[in-house]
Amino acid sequence: MLAADLFLFARSVRERAPLVHCLTNLVVTNFTANVLLALGAAPAMVVAREEVSEFAPMANAVSVNLGTLDLPQSRAIRAAVDAANTANTPWILDPVAVGPLSFRTEFALDLLDARPAVIRGNASEIISLSGGVSSGRGVDSTALAETALDAAQLLALKTGAVVAVTGATDYVTDGRRTVALSNGSVLMTRVTGVGCALSATVAAFVGIAQAEDFRAATVAAVAYSSIAGELAARDAALPGSFAVAYLDKLASLDENAFAATLVHRDIPAA
Repeated sequence: MLAADLFLFARSVRERAPLVHCLTNLVVTNFTANVLLALGAAPAMVVAREEVSEFAPMANAVSVNLGTLDLPQSRAIRAAVDAANTANTPWILDPVAVGPLSFRTEFALDLLDARPAVIRGNASEIISLSGGVSSGRGVDSTALAETALDAAQLLALKTGAVVAVTGATDYVTDGRRTVALSNGSVLMTRVTGVGCALSATVAAFVGIAQAEDFRAATVAAVAYSSIAGELAARDAALPGSFAVAYLDKLASLDENAFAATLVHRDIPAA
């Protein structure tokens, strides 16, 4: 994929301001909203079960995050997903901490039947969703992203979703075509919400794309976010200043800097 083609998605987000309906966790709500605003998207944190069925069809995309899942939220998520599917609105699944915890694992597996457009998780989460044995520790992965590549490809073929495995190297696959992305900074793991906000970013990029372009839109979202993190880390050496610099870089990253920083490669099909 050419850098110019990938950056077009970011430009379209800025121009079209897609509405992203976020059903996310309590820890990251504010940061996720700020990331979307920095990108030029419009966040909406409508979480009441009584409202989500009405709101999800109004959005350009829905982002579902299981980070602080409880029974009432699971019912609201299911209602939002069903409404999104009825309206042909793409939705993204972030299966936080699946594997070690049975309630959220069973719920996430059930959601796979509801046809997410994209599944974005760490290696342990993707391995668990594909039927493997998880090595996760709570919300953290104890597996490297590359160890989940086979599982990601299998999960993509099984569900029809684009699957993004994020880590030191990120992988995006539709089961047949896979891209590895090697940008980012370790500081991105030291600010709460960066990973969860990435799933909402994917939703924003997918929300302005046609279905046949969901894989490219996901690659663009992951690349844009990781490049913004890498460049922000050059100006901010500690987590607090990095969080601010990251938002600023999301808002200001231009095509020239994006193209000059992007590191990616296609993975040959097995």
